[in-house]
Amino acid sequence: MKDSIKIIVDKLTKENKTISLMESCTGGGVTNAITNIEGASEILKFSAVTYSNEFKIKFGVKEETINKYSVYSIKVAMEMSKKICEYANSDYGVGITGKLNRVDKNNVYGKDNIVFISIYDKNKDKYTTASMEVNEENRVLNKDVIIDEVAYLLMQIII
Repeated sequence: MKDSIKIIVDKLTKENKTISLMESCTGGGVTNAITNIEGASEILKFSAVTYSNEFKIKFGVKEETINKYSVYSIKVAMEMSKKICEYANSDYGVGITGKLNRVDKNNVYGKDNIVFISIYDKNKDKYTTASMEVNEENRVLNKDVIIDEVAYLLMQIII
């Protein structure tokens, strides 16, 4: 994963492009992986960990989308990626939402252990999306699997 993230940071730097992230279940894990690479400050415009619906909404995710599709949906991940991209005026926005090994009493809809990822490319006005099941024994391992998938998707888009 570290090699992939370094390649992504280097490529974005070379192309003078930027990225912003709105992460939920990963708790800033993708942002952390990016900031572990020297030179990340050149490409990382903004990052937000939005665990609550309230702050997803404050950053522009429509409450109606959450109510209709569940906060744990590809539709919400897509809004997260676009809204954070717009908020930070970056070239790429990443949105990640999902449940990891627990029932969410505040959001009873949505499947357990399914994660939704969206990457928005502002210049092409295009989304790349994925959903994945995570079955590792603990949250840390599940986050690592998700971060690897985000890095893989970013490599497909950026490289």
